[in-house]
Amino acid sequence: MLEITFNAFSFLNAKLKSQGIPCGNAVMKIEADTSVNALINNLKLDEDEVEAVFINHKIVSKDTILKSADRVALVPPGGIPNHVRAYIG
Repeated sequence: MLEITFNAFSFLNAKLKSQGIPCGNAVMKIEADTSVNALINNLKLDEDEVEAVFINHKIVSKDTILKSADRVALVPPGGIPNHVRAYIG
């Protein structure tokens, strides 16, 4: 098992909290070789509910494999301001 630090923003935060899933700098245990997509599925979120994923403060693709001590943040659609969207692509 690996440990990551997990955050979710906006309505994702509220949705996960309503399911009893901590999501504000929460330490989470995951299986080795877990991808971001697998994490999203394990959290019972639809892939289209997550617009962007940050790992260790850098935007990554959803097929990225998580590593121990990663800091993971899920951002919903509309959660990234337009001027930042242009910067990160």
